[in-house]
Amino acid sequence: MTMAGMYVSPEQLMQDRADYARKGIARGRSLAAVEYQGGVALVAENASSSLRKVSEIYDRIAFGGVGRYNEFDQLRIAGVRYAELKGYQYSRDDVDARSLANQYAQMLGQIFTHEMKPMEVEIVVAEIDREGDADLYRIQYDGTVVDEQHWCCIGGDSEAVLGRLGEGWSADLERDGAVRLAVESLAGPDRSMSAEDLEVAILDNGNGRRCFRRLDDADTASLLAE
Repeated sequence: MTMAGMYVSPEQLMQDRADYARKGIARGRSLAAVEYQGGVALVAENASSSLRKVSEIYDRIAFGGVGRYNEFDQLRIAGVRYAELKGYQYSRDDVDARSLANQYAQMLGQIFTHEMKPMEVEIVVAEIDREGDADLYRIQYDGTVVDEQHWCCIGGDSEAVLGRLGEGWSADLERDGAVRLAVESLAGPDRSMSAEDLEVAILDNGNGRRCFRRLDDADTASLLAE
């Protein structure tokens, strides 16, 4: 006698995968990206000195990821390869955050729909153009792309962080103010963060062709002490 297999509706299957991915992402520490005049500050709660959540993808493009490190690092590497190949085949100016975000969306959407386990990741792609204006794209575990304005947060307690970012952001923010706003928003009212707790990088239009630069602990500590 054969046993009938258990039936799970497609809607329930997708819901279960989404719940699984969201729980994994929520366990991670948050990352915030804040636009300022001529650049973008990317600040992650990350005590590790070797495992990076924020990285350079291309001349004017940065990547940030939260969730399972090995999974979002795979996406980072894929993004670097995509950008380098497109820049080589066409022109460096043809590499932009929008096409990269769409590429990531296709990859994550394919995995979410067809693989047994979705990726437990959420990522942000940031770009600064030659006029100093920023583009921020948040890509979720299921391939959903959100075009964010001025600031965004992924992972952890992102809703509370987003509320604090919205209250503190203004169009005249300078670099140091943007980093401090991101740190204060990540920390919240009940705790403080030191430079050793943080990973800080900037995309700045004044940095030459390659806009990405990391701030070391000494730079971050000096900035937070002001």
